[in-house]
Amino acid sequence: MNNDMQSVTPVAATPTFWQKHGQKLAALTFWLILIGAVVAYASSNNLTPLQAVQQLVDALRSPFGGLLYILLYTLRPLIFFPATLLTIAGGSIFGVWWGIILTVIGSNLSATVAYGLGRWFGGDLFQADPNSTASGFVATWAERMRANAFDTVLIMRFLFLPYDLVNYLAGFLRIGYPGFILATIIGSLPGTVSIVLFGASIQIERLEEGVSPSLDPLTFGISVVLFVGSLAFSRWLKQRETAKRAG
Repeated sequence: MNNDMQSVTPVAATPTFWQKHGQKLAALTFWLILIGAVVAYASSNNLTPLQAVQQLVDALRSPFGGLLYILLYTLRPLIFFPATLLTIAGGSIFGVWWGIILTVIGSNLSATVAYGLGRWFGGDLFQADPNSTASGFVATWAERMRANAFDTVLIMRFLFLPYDLVNYLAGFLRIGYPGFILATIIGSLPGTVSIVLFGASIQIERLEEGVSPSLDPLTFGISVVLFVGSLAFSRWLKQRETAKRAG
């Protein structure tokens, strides 16, 4: 009788819905509140989307515009604003050199925020169930990132994989931050420079009757050459990665 009682293994309690998803729901609630506040501001001031954008551009042209740009870029993952559009705006407003400097600072702070959110809210996402049916894409890169974080993040940046997806995935997997951010700085630089140059080639003058855009052919040409070169390198790298997996 005693032996039978001793051989019984206690059954672990099943986690409740809130225990499993509470943190993620809290993050979603925060994001919805933030987006709602932006929409409410535009609505209460009777601003059209174009007017709201113009107000933002005017603020970025102010003496504290650089700090505002970095702040917006840092908070960008929270409101799902496309990084490419903000980078183009940075190049157009601040020019080539300041556009590159401010964008590099802002984009890496943005990557840090997304990494931190992934680490905080989803740290066990890829560890809790080794038999998880996660998509092949995510599972493949997650395994590589665990094995060699720096090289994998660097390759993912050169391949132009979704910027925020890489950030969140790195946080989910709790890889080392120094290797993650160094690979992000190096791997994102070619794309960042080409997009800033594209933005800098578009000069917008504000007139009484509206805005008048103009194009700098030289800056635009350099941005195209750099972007095409980055795409060609990305394609070569992708073919090499495919060949390595096949072999």
